[in-house]
Amino acid sequence: MHKDNIYVIYGDNPKNMILELLSKIEPEKGLPHDTKIGIKPNLVVAKPSTSGATTSPELVEGIIEHFQSKNYRDISILEGSWIGERTSRAFKACGYEDISKEYDVPLIDLQKDSYVEKKVGDERIKICSKMTEVDYLINVPVLKGHCQTNLTCALKNIKGCIPNSEKRRFHTMGLHKPIAYLSKTIKQDLIIVDGIMGDLNFEEGGNPVRMNRILVGSDPVMIDSYSADLLGFDLEEIPYIKMAEDIGVGTTDWDESRVIEFNSDQSTEIRGETGKARLFTKYIQERDACSACYGSLIHALDRLRTKGLLGRIDSKLYIGQYYKNKTIDSGIGIGQCTKGCPQYVGGCPPTARDIVKYLEETLL
Repeated sequence: MHKDNIYVIYGDNPKNMILELLSKIEPEKGLPHDTKIGIKPNLVVAKPSTSGATTSPELVEGIIEHFQSKNYRDISILEGSWIGERTSRAFKACGYEDISKEYDVPLIDLQKDSYVEKKVGDERIKICSKMTEVDYLINVPVLKGHCQTNLTCALKNIKGCIPNSEKRRFHTMGLHKPIAYLSKTIKQDLIIVDGIMGDLNFEEGGNPVRMNRILVGSDPVMIDSYSADLLGFDLEEIPYIKMAEDIGVGTTDWDESRVIEFNSDQSTEIRGETGKARLFTKYIQERDACSACYGSLIHALDRLRTKGLLGRIDSKLYIGQYYKNKTIDSGIGIGQCTKGCPQYVGGCPPTARDIVKYLEETLL
């Protein structure tokens, strides 16, 4: 595993996907077998991962199986749900109690933990004591939108590692600066992003969009920069990412050469057509579209909605493998399969940001 790369695998079976990916990149190389490994999922609320809010239990199962197969035995799952939710309730509802029993991995409720105070620059931040006992932290966030910060992924997921009183204080500070500074106090050694199903624009779920991918890396700033691109955001719209770079947490400097894709998505079973995502279907002419490509389009259309540009779309957006090698007389194509359209956005799949930029230029 190269620290400057982002590894991507597509599909709809998170356990098999992560087992395959980890076996190829071998992140455990050089890691002593007595290392205390902590796994930090996103269990913000007591809702299943199909809601778009929480980390897939199957993904975490795969992570545990990989490390246990390499003779790592000191593994725990740590989480502190958001204020108003009990972590114990989320552990149960999200399937983590079953994981704990099957793999003999303890569940650590950080809402019940004590805390220590760390100084970062001009800030003092309280973090849960158990986080200081972890030697190797595996952060497993969900790739999804957020109603206040636009994106929640690697950097923001660490907010579950602070006491509730500190979570309240973060909100009074405007979230961005404390989120950036928090990741200076808690080092992320391995980041495995659950991009199978994430919410369109709300961290609590309810508007799920299937993106059918898992991302793996070791730099949370790079991961979040790439994730912002996937969901159609410019970095300026998510200030904490650049703030984290400025204090040395990581780098926003990524390009396509650093994104290593192991396969392509072929799943067309389930797409983001629930909740708010249904608002966008009238603009789309879809046949046999892969979920990853369709998910990018849904996120792009939501970005255009927030910019007040959605109503300017006056032609159909074609997407799907059915249109491969076909000539289409009108409309705009989305993805490599629609090269037969008069205009099209390339990529397999394109990112939401690529789609947004192309449509903005076309509409304006």
